Amino acid sequence: MRGISKRFGAVQALSAVDLEIREGEALGLVGGNGAGKSTLVKMVSGVHAADSGTVEWKGRRIDLRKPLDAQRLGIATVHQDMSLCDNLDTVENLYLGRELRRFGMLNEVAMERRSRRLLESLSVDIPSLRVPVASLSGAQRQGVRVARALIGEPELVVLDEPTRALGPRQAALVLELVQRLRDQRLGVLFVSDDMDEVRAVSDRVAVLRVGRNTGFFDTKYATQEQLDSAVTGNTAMAVSLQRSLLPHGLPEQDALDVGYRYLPAQAGVGGDWFDVIPLPGARVALVVGDIVGHGMHAAATMGRLRTAVHNFSMLDLPPDDLLAHLDDLVARIDKDETAPGATGTTISGATCLYAIYDPVSRTCELARAGHLPPVLVRPDGTAEFLDVPAGPPLGLGGLPFEAVERRLPEDSRLVLYTDGLVEDRSRDIDVGLELLRTSLQGVGRTPDEICDAVLAALLPQSPKDDIALLVARTRALPADRIAGWEVPQDPAAVAEVRRGATEQLERWGLEDLAFTTELILSELVTNAIRYAGGPIRVRLLKDRTLICEVGDASSTSPHLRYAATTDEGGRGLFLVAQLAEQWGTRYTAAGKIIWTEQRIPAPRPAC
Repeated sequence: MRGISKRFGAVQALSAVDLEIREGEALGLVGGNGAGKSTLVKMVSGVHAADSGTVEWKGRRIDLRKPLDAQRLGIATVHQDMSLCDNLDTVENLYLGRELRRFGMLNEVAMERRSRRLLESLSVDIPSLRVPVASLSGAQRQGVRVARALIGEPELVVLDEPTRALGPRQAALVLELVQRLRDQRLGVLFVSDDMDEVRAVSDRVAVLRVGRNTGFFDTKYATQEQLDSAVTGNTAMAVSLQRSLLPHGLPEQDALDVGYRYLPAQAGVGGDWFDVIPLPGARVALVVGDIVGHGMHAAATMGRLRTAVHNFSMLDLPPDDLLAHLDDLVARIDKDETAPGATGTTISGATCLYAIYDPVSRTCELARAGHLPPVLVRPDGTAEFLDVPAGPPLGLGGLPFEAVERRLPEDSRLVLYTDGLVEDRSRDIDVGLELLRTSLQGVGRTPDEICDAVLAALLPQSPKDDIALLVARTRALPADRIAGWEVPQDPAAVAEVRRGATEQLERWGLEDLAFTTELILSELVTNAIRYAGGPIRVRLLKDRTLICEVGDASSTSPHLRYAATTDEGGRGLFLVAQLAEQWGTRYTAAGKIIWTEQRIPAPRPAC
């Protein structure tokens, strides 16, 4: 059924509803009161005709105008209000209006034999077929109703609320009956308000809300929260929350040319996310992550982890250390969620990939926590998966994360993605990964063009999971915008540093920053000579800002403080903080680097 709409007077019962049932499949149909389930069932059964839309049966377009049209096609319906004749026995109810006759006489023996055979095929146990059905249990009576629908050997059976008014034990027998129908390769449309029953017997679930489709779900992969959101209408709210927490644009930086795509799942928004974070020293961090589950909880959790990554990245941690901190955070969140009185919804199993690209050294440092490996597309168009140790998913703890460093040629493409892009029930994940690698091969394409090509090659028809895709083309900071000096541990060397910096700024046309840069470097180099061990190195970078870096072998970081009137020192770093737009410390394997950034003044207009 495609685009089915139905109106009763001023009430729009159905609006552009789609429905598809396959051979041997049980499709659950759920929705709240007034969702349109009963109307749709009556349209499948031919009780009501559609105002608009099309219906196909085995690839052929048909017109359902009356119940007889459906019965002739092989569609049998067990309506929830279809009653039996209590004063008649089972055989008489099964063949009421279609009795078997021989030589003009009722063939009682044949009808009873066929009734017994039909009930046995459905595992409906009725000891005597010749007692009035009023004496049967609720489950037995429902079995008689289903058997009566199967007398005409249909190919599709519609069960409208078959367990309503039945107790748990009798309802379980009816669910076993539904399974028997599936075993006979019949299509089944199972309508119920009990989500547990629907999940127990259905291959897929279709959800209606206020006469509209709100999702089609595979019961193997759908979560209860996902289904509840579709029934109650929280899906749109979760999508809005997810989009509000994702980046609304990319930050300005010169190290990478970035293209991205984010597609929420049709079956309910999940917790996939991505980010591009500028770091000191003209470097840029790329991150993608995947939160287990769907709905509001997954979207909110994604926001918490994305905020945490931003905070940890501001500490300029290497990728493996950052993931270790994130792992501890997820473990603490899970501990709080499982505490008495909490919701009990944990997030263990979330994955993340974090990478830092340095346009000066053209190196990329990467680490991942249970996430799929990134892809590197070289300038010649060849694509390969980078060998990055997987590490455990976040929140499991116990094992360290390992970072690797790779040198990337300029104009390479680094591709980060979530599993929704390559995983699909119709193909193995290895096939999806190979499709991804193949679609990435080629030269001369921009990151946005690559994103479009990848989605065209891999996007499932109905994505079961979110898809986040990030493509970054690497750039290199030109050598003429980099200057550096080795500084001996001699206070007299400070003057040489100032002089060299001034000359370099003149070559860059940044004479206006010469005075402040001299003050900054004087303080930082003097502190390194006085309090830290060698070697000491100074580096200037001309990027969007003027970056000054002073590195030494000490792991002790200076702290900004107010100096008392009687203090002899403590004012230099305060002066640096006032002159620089930003400043900070990052630690390296050999010690630390103190960096500052100064805004580059706009060019003066020509006279």
